[in-house]
Amino acid sequence: MINLDIYSLIGFLGTACIIGAYAYLTLKDAPNPFVLHGINLAGAALLTISLLVHTNWPSLVLEGFWAAIALVGIAKAIRTSRKGQEREA
Repeated sequence: MINLDIYSLIGFLGTACIIGAYAYLTLKDAPNPFVLHGINLAGAALLTISLLVHTNWPSLVLEGFWAAIALVGIAKAIRTSRKGQEREA
C-alpha cells in the first residue's frame, strides 16, 4: 500500500491545478487570463510546498519559473484590464 504524507497530497493537488489550467487553456475558446494564471500560480505554490519537504531541485527550479511566468501573466492581464476600463470611461 502506498503511504502518502500531507506534503505529497499537497503536491498532487498542485499537479491537478497545473493540469487543470492547461486543459482549461486548451478547451476554452477565450480563456480568462486571471483564471488561467491564477490556477497555474496556485499549482506552482502547492508543488513548491511539497518540494520543500521532498526536495527535488530540478522540479523546485521549474516551479519557480512556472510561478514567475504566472505572475507575469497576471500582471499583463491587470494592465490589459485597466486599459480596457480607461477606454470605456
